Amino acid sequence: MTTLTATLLPTGGADAAADGDRVLVVLASLGTGVQPLWQDAAAQLPEGWTVVGVDLPGHGRSTPLAARAGIAVTIQELAEQVLGAVRAALPGAGSFAVAGDSVGGAIALQLALSYPEAVEAAGVFCSGAKIGTAEAWEERAAFVEEAGTPSMVEGSVQRWFAPGFVEAQPAVSTELLHSLRGTDRFSYAAVCRALAAFDVRDRLQDVRVPILAVAGEHDQPTPPESLRVIADGVPNGRFEVVSDAAHLVPAEAPEVTAELLHGFLLAAAPAHPPLAD
Repeated sequence: MTTLTATLLPTGGADAAADGDRVLVVLASLGTGVQPLWQDAAAQLPEGWTVVGVDLPGHGRSTPLAARAGIAVTIQELAEQVLGAVRAALPGAGSFAVAGDSVGGAIALQLALSYPEAVEAAGVFCSGAKIGTAEAWEERAAFVEEAGTPSMVEGSVQRWFAPGFVEAQPAVSTELLHSLRGTDRFSYAAVCRALAAFDVRDRLQDVRVPILAVAGEHDQPTPPESLRVIADGVPNGRFEVVSDAAHLVPAEAPEVTAELLHGFLLAAAPAHPPLAD
């Protein structure tokens, strides 16, 4: 099993971890690196936060799972690897907040379910307790193993961004699509298989940490109702819809993302002990 890579993302307050900081772990969507997806939102957070991005296998800076077709991984296994990467990067962080987009949101939800002692609160963006159908994910896995991740670029332009975003923000959209082209095809397929098997709809009532469920107004893969199901299903949930955004809200609306996370996470665990030596 690969080891995931954790990267410190500069915030508006600092570009390095500091004593007294609270820790936010951010996770990316299928086919994107964590840095291009979350860097602008992290930069909007004020002083007092340490933001650590963890890339999926074969995405961004993380190494691939294996150079062969048919490999598989589960969302639970990815959650375990994320936890290990955070512990290795910040051994002084006893617990942390987590936020993820798409499959990253699914991993954030799994972390909240499996490791409530480690997770203070979770932001679930553009995701679901179940996303799509198993058949569709298995078909995509097989297709990408054969055709490679560049074959997904054209369709992702339509799925990822709200109308007009690519024209308005060419640098951001180009960087995200470049990260898709560079993603390892076998690892991408393995994450597809993880999503095929992921379904925690009947476990939402077991989530014991506060959940912020954020939808993009124009999101087609995970429409607002998918996020409402999460917010309504957990004991302590909040539902938000971001206008003029689709499937990659942290990149499409970084200021709104930072504002939502900062306010929600401070209210969710105001007395949490900060990062220590």
